[in-house]
Parts: sequence; structure tokens; C-alpha cells
Amino acid sequence: MPIEQAELAVEVFRMLSDTTRVRLLWALIDQELAVNELAIRVGKPAPSVSQHLAKLRMARLVRTRRKGTQVFYRLENEHVARLVRDAVYNAEHAGPEVPRHHVDDGVAPLASVPRSRSRVQGSPRSRTP
Repeated sequence: MPIEQAELAVEVFRMLSDTTRVRLLWALIDQELAVNELAIRVGKPAPSVSQHLAKLRMARLVRTRRKGTQVFYRLENEHVARLVRDAVYNAEHAGPEVPRHHVDDGVAPLASVPRSRSRVQGSPRSRTP
């Protein structure tokens, strides 16, 4: 992988390292929304949401469409949607419950496979010093 491509990937991950930005991207999966609607959905003031969206736009994770005085945002492409979905679904696996995306899809977890080596009793990674 060329260093320039790796640096761009790191920038994408940097944009995803903020809770509000992940929530904004999640809200935009499969739909286009105006700033005020996004602000309501994430429970943040519109000016703050606009600043986050500007960063996401510069990182080419979202794009805009203007209609009169309103600006509508949507995800840049399906790769962004997949990245956000996968990050959220992976986070759902961190808890002890069956991940919601498995329940919604009717998929049962693999009971015989531990979800994380760190949770396996007796695993060196699960011991505290």
C-alpha cells in the first residue's frame, strides 16, 4: 500500500474517532438529512453539527445538496456506509448480549466460539497483573 493511501485511510479513522461524527454518519445511512434534522437526532446544537459535517465533507465522507437555503447531507458512497455499519456492528459484539444486528437479521451467534480471547477464563490476556 502506498504511504499516501495509508495516510488517507488514517484520516478516515481520525474522522471516525468522534462520537458525534459517528452518530451523524449513522443517521445518514440510507437517507439524506438537513443540518437541523441531524442536530435533533444527535442532540447537539446546529452550529456544532455544522462544524462536524464540514470536517466529514473535507474528508470526503459526506456530500451536500443545496435546496434553497437548506443544505442536505448524505454519505459520499456505499463504502462509507459499509465502514460505519461494520464499526457499529463490531462495537455491538463487545457486550455480553446477542448483537442487535444478529437479532434483526435472524442470525444466531456461534455459541461454541468465544467472542474475544480476553474473556476466555484462564487466558493470559484476561489476567490482571
